[in-house]
Amino acid sequence: MNRERKIETEEVESVTPPARARVTPEFERKRDYLTGFLAGEQPEEPDGGAGSDLQASVVEVLKSIYDPEIPVDIYELGLIYDVAISEDGDATVTMTLTTPHCPVAESLPNEVELRVLSVPGIRDAVVNLVWDPPWDPSKMSDEARLELGML
Repeated sequence: MNRERKIETEEVESVTPPARARVTPEFERKRDYLTGFLAGEQPEEPDGGAGSDLQASVVEVLKSIYDPEIPVDIYELGLIYDVAISEDGDATVTMTLTTPHCPVAESLPNEVELRVLSVPGIRDAVVNLVWDPPWDPSKMSDEARLELGML
């Protein structure tokens, strides 16, 4: 009962990341059954590419994510630097945080990725968290400044 157990460890230089799951055309997204029934038609998925309806849909979803400490969405706050959509529906969001010590530094990029993946027509989403250029209040939109009483 009291025998000694030996734990073996191994040091490695790096680990290859696992392959990312992608939404393929064979995979059917579940839709709200009432949407098609009440409208009488199936909603069309927007086309991809820069300046497309798909990019506008992604930006709209990003505007629904609010900073927990500041009552302004992360897009108007200036935390989103770039939203790139490929022709295949792959989204790359480049973003920052107000500070590296932000309490949501671990959870906010994951929430952004999940919300972007929820947009119909998006096959894959990658969130790049950058610190250069650093965020400062000048990156906020006029709407955010007005909301915070800075105008």
